[in-house]
Amino acid sequence: MFLKKGRNIVGSKPKPSLAVHMFGKFRLISIFILLVSWGVTRGQDAQFSQFYANPLYLNPALAGATECARTNLNYRNQWRNFNNAYVTYNLSYDQNLPGINSGFGVLVMSDRQGDGALTRTSASLFYSYKLQVSDPIVINFGVKGGYYQEKLEWDKLIFADQINPTTGEIDNPTAETRPPKNNISVVDFSAGAVLGYYDEWFVGVAVDHLTQPSLSFYDNPDSKLPMKITAHGGVTINLTQGMLGNDDPDDFILQPNILYMQQDNFRQLNAGLYLKRKPLVVGAWFRHNFQNPDAFIALVGFTFNNIRFGYSYDVTVSKLSGSGGSHELSLAWDFCVYSDAKRRRIRAINSPSF
Repeated sequence: MFLKKGRNIVGSKPKPSLAVHMFGKFRLISIFILLVSWGVTRGQDAQFSQFYANPLYLNPALAGATECARTNLNYRNQWRNFNNAYVTYNLSYDQNLPGINSGFGVLVMSDRQGDGALTRTSASLFYSYKLQVSDPIVINFGVKGGYYQEKLEWDKLIFADQINPTTGEIDNPTAETRPPKNNISVVDFSAGAVLGYYDEWFVGVAVDHLTQPSLSFYDNPDSKLPMKITAHGGVTINLTQGMLGNDDPDDFILQPNILYMQQDNFRQLNAGLYLKRKPLVVGAWFRHNFQNPDAFIALVGFTFNNIRFGYSYDVTVSKLSGSGGSHELSLAWDFCVYSDAKRRRIRAINSPSF
């Protein structure tokens, strides 16, 4: 089994992998690993370090979870020294529907792996419902319906048997068999819930890929996208007033958070915190993949009127320390579409912005 940073194609009985380990005379030209096995293969989702700057991707229950409508744009370049190993773009829009205690959203994403050798494109719709259980407790329930398309550029792949072991040149034909199709389209569903206690703390859970669609280029019915389980939560501490909650922009606010993800045999734990006082926010996270420590994440964000901008950098601490780390950008625009008389009847759940 091979696991790589939560962005893998894992085979239980893999044959020779689609791998490039090309070294120049003085420097590393490219290290790019994709596993495409003839047996059972399982793909894993893209991941982001700015979890709450991409709320719909994190949990469908966060659709329409704020007072104002919002648009989020996200970009991530992971392991930039490895020939654009993973480049992901994400655009979403969501807003609340206060008259029916609901929210809706839409998200489109493009995830390019191996400089475009493998591309996953998706478009998803979201619906959430807000339930006021008691005065302090609010629960959001959310569902997601997504359309996924995965495309393989066979001619961009370089197999191990094509590389001359003496010179490192690619001068041999491959014995691998081209798949009968290079395009896969599937429909998938997800669900989630978030519970908030006043504006003091919240917890959430989401389950993606409930239908576990097949993503095999070789007509293998056992090649399925495994469920992804996400659990997350956080606390808001007002340092200025010495109390929980009361997220006043003029005060110093500390928000410790934790996030756990599991997909097939891959498990990941993220722990960190945000410190903010408008208009600035800084954050620090540590990501651990259980098999090995993964990365330290540093974040800086800025809010101006209704616009938020965030930048984060993943400092790799695993054996891939020469990867160049990972850069991530987020840009969000909040805008209210209802007058004060039509604001939501149920309190919004307070969660971080990045």
